[in-house]
Amino acid sequence: MTDAVDAPSEPQILARAAGAAIAYRKTAGREPGVIFLSGFMSDMSGGKAIFLEELCRRRGQAFLRFDYFGHGESSGAFTDGTIGRWAEDAVAVLDEVATGPQVLIGSSMGGWIMLLAALARPERIAGLLGIAPAPDFTEDLIASELTAEQKEALAREGVLHVPSEYGPEPTPLTRDLIEEGARHLLLRRRIPLAMPVRLIHGMRDPDVPWQTSLRLVQMLESEDVELQLVKEGDHRLSAPQDLDRLGKTLDALLGAVG
Repeated sequence: MTDAVDAPSEPQILARAAGAAIAYRKTAGREPGVIFLSGFMSDMSGGKAIFLEELCRRRGQAFLRFDYFGHGESSGAFTDGTIGRWAEDAVAVLDEVATGPQVLIGSSMGGWIMLLAALARPERIAGLLGIAPAPDFTEDLIASELTAEQKEALAREGVLHVPSEYGPEPTPLTRDLIEEGARHLLLRRRIPLAMPVRLIHGMRDPDVPWQTSLRLVQMLESEDVELQLVKEGDHRLSAPQDLDRLGKTLDALLGAVG
C-alpha cells in the first residue's frame, strides 16, 4: 500500500484474455530494462515506482511499471484476483511489452510475483531486487493467523474484510486468494534461480517479518545473493534514506549485470 504521487496521464494498455486490460507505462532506454512490481492492493503510481522511474530515466535505462488485474488503472475487481493471475500478468508484460533482459524489482507481494515471473522466464532475467519481499504470505501471514471464527466466515462467505493500517477501508481477503496462493508457495523447497539477487528488509516491518528475507536467502540456489537489513526500517521503506539506499542498490546491481 503506497501513496499515489504520479501525475495523471493516460497509460498504455495490454489486452489480456476475456477482455481484461493491463495498464502500464514504459520509458525507453538501454538494456537491461527494469520492471517494477508493486505490492498487495498497491499500484504503479506509488512513490517507489516513480522514484525508480526517474532514476532509470537519468541513467538512460529502460523502465516499465504496470498494474495487476484489479489494481490501479487496470480492469477487473480486486477480489477476483489471485497470486497466479497476477503472476500471469507479470509474465505477459515481460513477454509482450518488455524487450531484452530485465531486472525485476518486487515490493512486498511484488517480491513473490517477481520470483514466480523469474521462474517462468529465467532466460529473460538479469537480476532481482526485492523490497520487503513477501513470498508465501497468503499461507504464512494470513491463513496461519486467522481465528477459528474468521476461517468459518471465510469458508461460508468467500470473503473476509479485515481492518487496514493503510487506510479507512478494510482489506478484502478472499477464499480464492488463499486457496490458489497455496499452489504457488516457494519457501518450502529450493528455488532454482541462478541470477544475482539483492534484498532489502526493515527489521521493524510490522507486516512481513525480516526473517522471511533470510529464509529466501537460504532457499535460493543462486550464490550471488545479498540481504540488507535496515534496523529502523518499516514495511514501506519509502523514506528519503530508504529511497537513497534503494537507488544505490539498483545502481550497483545494474553495474554488475549490465
